[in-house]
Parts: sequence; structure tokens; C-alpha cells
Amino acid sequence: MRKIEVIPYDQRWTSMFEKEDVILREIFGFEIIEVHHIGSTSVPGLHAKPIIDIMTEVRDINRVDEFNKSMVAIGYVPKGEFGIVGRRYFSKGGDFRTHHVHIYKVGSPEIERHLAFRDYLRMHPSEAKKYGDLKEKLAKQFPYDLPSYVNGKESFLLEINRKAMDWWRKLDNGFRC
Repeated sequence: MRKIEVIPYDQRWTSMFEKEDVILREIFGFEIIEVHHIGSTSVPGLHAKPIIDIMTEVRDINRVDEFNKSMVAIGYVPKGEFGIVGRRYFSKGGDFRTHHVHIYKVGSPEIERHLAFRDYLRMHPSEAKKYGDLKEKLAKQFPYDLPSYVNGKESFLLEINRKAMDWWRKLDNGFRC
């Protein structure tokens, strides 16, 4: 059974992402449009589970399955859509998970949602701190109960996602630098 651990921000998370970015680009080659570091480990100062979340934009989502053997060769487990239509999901590290890769076709609304969430927390450190504090509290309260940990974050995440998307849309309307 996997223990839920939330730890202080670790600057090594950026280099761990960068290393994996290079490997993914080698595997997927021309299919990749962009690779993004997302999730809590991509927000400086945010307490997080030490799992690097990577979002990859590809030209053709249907071709991703052709790369499953190459992903397995570097330690990833292909999990198909894993609950989100139009996504391909991979995890690495088994019970001691180190990385998640979420792959979407360029233009998927999920891309915008993830980037808005990440950038909103980067630009609003007080919100990031509230989120980190909540995750720490829930990890202590439910160290071996992932569904309860996830459910405990749900209402806060919905609110942050709403704020992030509102903020993102305002940036899209001419305020983005």
C-alpha cells in the first residue's frame, strides 16, 4: 500500500522534469508539439507529493499507443485514457511513483486547464500556500487512504480551477505579457 506523503518544495523537481523532457522528446520525436511541467511540483514553494507531472502536447493522440513499448522500456506503465477521454496516461515508479505523463492532442481543453492552474498558483503564492497546507493536513489525516485524500481536496480544487480559468481568460483578452 502506497503512503501519501506531501513534502516541502524541492528545487531538484525542475531538473527531474527537464531530464524526462529530453527522454520523451527522443521517444516521441516529431509527434511532440510541447512538453510542460505541471502539477504541484511545477509551482515553486508549493508543498507537494514528490511526483513529477508532465503534460505533453502531440500532433495525433491516436499515434501515442505506438510508443507504449518504448515507454515501458524506460519504466513507464501505459494506462490508456485512465478516466479522461482523449488523454494517454503513463506512470513510473510503481508504489514509489516518481513521474506521471499526461498526453493530449494539441488544442485539447485539458491543456489550457492544466496550464491555467499551474500559472495561477505561480502568480498567487497565498493561494498556493493554502493548497499546500491543505494537502499536508490531508496527507497526515489520510496517509493510506488516497480516495479520502483526493475527496478532501475536491472543493478547494474546484474553486481554484474556477479562479484560474477566469484569470487565464482575462490574460487571453489582451492582458497576457
